[in-house]
Amino acid sequence: MATNLIESKSAPAPIGPYSQAVMAGNTLYVSGQIPLDQATGQLVQGDIQTETHQVMKNLQYILQEAGMDFSHVVKCSIFVKDLGNFGAINETYGSYFTSNPPARETVEVSRLPKDVNVEISCIAVKW
Repeated sequence: MATNLIESKSAPAPIGPYSQAVMAGNTLYVSGQIPLDQATGQLVQGDIQTETHQVMKNLQYILQEAGMDFSHVVKCSIFVKDLGNFGAINETYGSYFTSNPPARETVEVSRLPKDVNVEISCIAVKW
């Protein structure tokens, strides 16, 4: 099966040896996104909802580059430094999935790249 690398200039460039996303057949695997604003090169800081919105925007840019949107997402993984922020993250995240939300897990971790508070990856399928 052939794979294609997907790269959006609107989303942050990878900070390591990985791709923003890989399309394998009709399935898109999007690497974890953090609240980094590609336009400014700066981390978006503030409350956890502001950070989560930036993460979701970065995912959206990559999905769009592949000709998809959040309705194509079938699975997400959320990594957080403090599970006490679950409710606020869940509220923000949920606003991007107005119907048929994907499967998901949310896991508390001790540390994330650039010491951010939230990172989200996803898998999407082009129908």
